[in-house]
This record gives sequence, structure tokens and C-alpha cells, in this order.
Amino acid sequence: MKHLKLGLVLGAIALWVAACGGAPSGGASQPAASAGEISIGSLNDLTGATSDVGKDYALGVQEAVKYYNENGGINGKTIKLSLYDYGYLVPGAITTYKRFRDTDKVVSVLGWGTNDTVALAPTVSQDKMPYVSASYAGELTDPSKTPFNFFASPDYSTAARAAITVWYNEVWLKDPRFASRRSAGDKPRFVCFYGKATPYASAPIKAIKEQATLLGFEIGPDQDVPLTALDTKSQVLAAKDFKPDLVWHGDTVNGVATALKDEKALGLGADNIVNTYGFDENLPRLVGDAAEGVIGIAPTAFYGENVKGMDLIVAAAKKYDPNTPQESRTIHTVKAWANVTILKNALEVADKAGKLNGDGIRAAFESFKDLDVGFGAAPMTWTPTDHRPTSLVNIYQIKGGKFVKLQTIDMKAKFPNDWPKWLGY
Repeated sequence: MKHLKLGLVLGAIALWVAACGGAPSGGASQPAASAGEISIGSLNDLTGATSDVGKDYALGVQEAVKYYNENGGINGKTIKLSLYDYGYLVPGAITTYKRFRDTDKVVSVLGWGTNDTVALAPTVSQDKMPYVSASYAGELTDPSKTPFNFFASPDYSTAARAAITVWYNEVWLKDPRFASRRSAGDKPRFVCFYGKATPYASAPIKAIKEQATLLGFEIGPDQDVPLTALDTKSQVLAAKDFKPDLVWHGDTVNGVATALKDEKALGLGADNIVNTYGFDENLPRLVGDAAEGVIGIAPTAFYGENVKGMDLIVAAAKKYDPNTPQESRTIHTVKAWANVTILKNALEVADKAGKLNGDGIRAAFESFKDLDVGFGAAPMTWTPTDHRPTSLVNIYQIKGGKFVKLQTIDMKAKFPNDWPKWLGY
């Protein structure tokens, strides 16, 4: 039944995306793109386990492409976007990727999840297909293994290390709540809540535990929290036995919201740090006061923040999707714009060089130094030996229901001896 549902959704999405600069392919009869078009594919989750964050990201992809097409495209060429929902199912992702490659003849793909992006990485490398994913998994950053994978964000592992470091420095070492514990020489106590079977959720666990050890934490037992969890009382009670000071949440926003509500109800009493797809404008909407004080990672500014380029994003959302309430939009739209924009820049460079192919687009990415796309994102640099685009991580905290930036931490500058060793996981 899931595969039947996926097939029906693919057809619906094909119609939905037709306005994005060209109708997406539906079979072998699809004509090849003209000389005035550049075809790209977009793989999205609109119905699966990560659709709680995937829908708004997909809107951002479409709005960014429409905006760029109306403002010169790629050196005057129109972006022809084929966007499909794969329901967060790896087989659907593989099938859709083959459609992109063999039928749509795309020059690049905008991908989504960690499970599918990692599964496709060997094929992407063999095909020399530049692949700009919404997955920021650290294992996609070593070009000796994944030479055609890119994204516009600090990788999950760098970001997780940053989040626990900021909490340690700004909370554990300074907050009066922990004064007596510090005086007694106690170690801060740390546990992880995440879906163990989900590659996105588990991607930074090794890194954050290494960082916890480096900083002197005592680490408790992991708690398995599925992405779609509706009840986490047993996990919270198990963690409560360990008496943690800090919990890492690795799920998307719905799973994180469930855990935060149960933590408050059961009096866990721990602080919380959250990965980027669990930390968005919907979190305080879903859990109210239970979100107060939660710290999380934001690779861009939040939707509507006063930063360079945000006016374009908001105007495009109002123009192209007027029936979607502004108050429902999230940072995931902004992250989509960042990914589309780095790809646009690379396509422009490759096209001007007459090398609009995999090697040419990769070389374009690797030519960028401190590329500034705006939107609150850090300047980005890719090299032939390191596809981590930045070592700068934005850390925010929810205060009074609002997102307040705590700091931007430079993990390369803070840990210069460790930074080279952290590549690729």
C-alpha cells in the first residue's frame, strides 16, 4: 500500500510542480530540455516521517527557483525543476533519482534525507552528479569518498559538537543552578534522545559523545525515540534514573515536541539541546512553555528575521504561495533557499566556463571561498579535500517563545588540532 500511495503522490506532485519552470517528467516520452533550459531534480518528503519539516522546505525550493527564473535564471537560461515526493522511503528515492538521471537528464539534484542521500552517494559519485542535500551528515563531507555531495550548512557533527560546547561554556560553567555541583567537582550528566534506526537522527551521535567526553561529561544510556513518537514517557523515566543535566534531541520537530512535553510532565529537570530539524518555529507552537530555554542549531536565520536576503524570501512566499499563512512558515524554507542559491551560483560559474556537467559543477563549488548567500548563513568554502562548507555554527535559545541567538561559535578556531580529524563523520 505504501508503494501504491507513493505512485499516486508522484503523479500529484508532477502536476503541482509544473509551474516551477517546466513540467516534470513522467515517462520516456518526455522531451529533452532545450538549449535555453537547465534541468535539475528535487527529491522531497511531503508525506513521510519527516514531512513535518519537509513540506516547508519543498515550498522554499519551489519559491527560490521561481524567483531566480523570473530574475535572469542561470545566465539567462531557465531552471527546469522536476520535484517529486518520495515519502522518506529509500526505494522511492532510488527510483526517482534514476528518473532524474535517465529521463529528465538533470545536471544536478536537490536531495533531502540522510538515509536516501547516503544510500545514493556511491551512485552519485559514479554518475558524477552534483547532489545538494538537505541532509548535512558529516559522512558526506569527505570528497575522497563523496566527491559530488554538497550542502549549505555546518554538518550535523560539527553542529552537535558546537551545541554541547556552548551549553557547557555558557550554562554549566556560569549558571548558578550548577554552582554547588561545580564546587563539588561533579561532572555534568548527559543523555541522547533520538531514533536509533534513523540515519538522520543517529548521524552526529558518535561526534557529540566524543565532544561530551572531551569536555568531561558523564554519559548515560541512549533513549530510542522514533521520529513519529507520540509517547516517550518510558524513555523519559529511564533517563530520569540517570538524573541528566542535559539531553540531546536528534529527531525532527514532532518527535522532539513529544519528548519535551513528557519531560516537563514527568519532571525530568534537564536542559535540552536540539538538532536543526527538530528546532524550528513549530516547536514552541507545539509545546508552549516546555520549549522555554531550549537551545538549538540554526544554519540560517529563522523565517522573517532581519538579515540580508530575507526580504526576497518573504516576498516570494507571499507572491507564489499566498494561501500558505505567513505564520506557518519556518526556517526550513530559508534552508531551502540557501541550498538552491549555492547550486545557482555553481551552475552559473560552470555554465560561463562551458562546463555544465558533473566535473564542471563540482569544480565551481570547489572554487568558492567565503561564498556569501545571505539569509543568515555563514560564508561557505569548499575545497577538493574538504566539503565542510563552514566551521561556524549559530546557536539559538527559545526565550519567551522567541528565538534568540546565543552566539556563533567557530569550531575550527576553537579546536584547531581536532578540526582536521573530524572530517567525514
